[in-house]
Amino acid sequence: MLSSEERLQVLGRVPIFAGLSAAQLRALDGRLAARRFARDQVVFEEGQPAQGLYVVARGAVRIYKSSPQGREQVLAIERAGNTVAEIPLFDGGPYPASVSAVEDSDLLFLSRQDFEALCREHPEVPLQVLAAVGRRLRQLVAIIEELSFRTVRHRLAALLVEQASSSGKETGAGVEVTLSLTNQEIASRIGTVRELVSRTLGQFESSGLLERRGRALLIPDLEALKALAGGE
Repeated sequence: MLSSEERLQVLGRVPIFAGLSAAQLRALDGRLAARRFARDQVVFEEGQPAQGLYVVARGAVRIYKSSPQGREQVLAIERAGNTVAEIPLFDGGPYPASVSAVEDSDLLFLSRQDFEALCREHPEVPLQVLAAVGRRLRQLVAIIEELSFRTVRHRLAALLVEQASSSGKETGAGVEVTLSLTNQEIASRIGTVRELVSRTLGQFESSGLLERRGRALLIPDLEALKALAGGE
């Protein structure tokens, strides 16, 4: 588990707690319950009563919606220093989406009652929460735009470009990317099914946009992939 000092460092990076003094953060830390989740473990499910919000202290979680047929659409990946489930604390409704751990993660839980007390003591906190909600709304609008106006080819190309930019390694033959996502996880991220991800990756390989090297992909011409991601 995280030490008290590590927890305070995380809380100091959380946008909705910006402006709180060191003493106030220590008081807040006393109200938090530390919880550990293994990779793929569910934190909470859509429709459950909202008991409070979570601060991601270590690791990462994904926010997602599921269809009755079992298809998933990832809405966001939140990493250390971000919060999850702020909205239902304001409207009193249930959790609007499900959350599970992307990797082994440490989360800090703040109950609804303690959150309301925090807002009464520090009126600036609700304004910071509104800013966080606005950021999430922009993410949702971007997802709607992606699903409405761009094909699976474009969305998959954009995800590969993102992976290449964040973790790719330059080689003499191009950019090599080791995918940390399975085809099912990719499908959930871009709003499609696993079979179509596999088929589209095969099409990219046939057209020379990438080469498969086990779990790694070699992208010979990153600019060509960026052009496809941009809809050209």
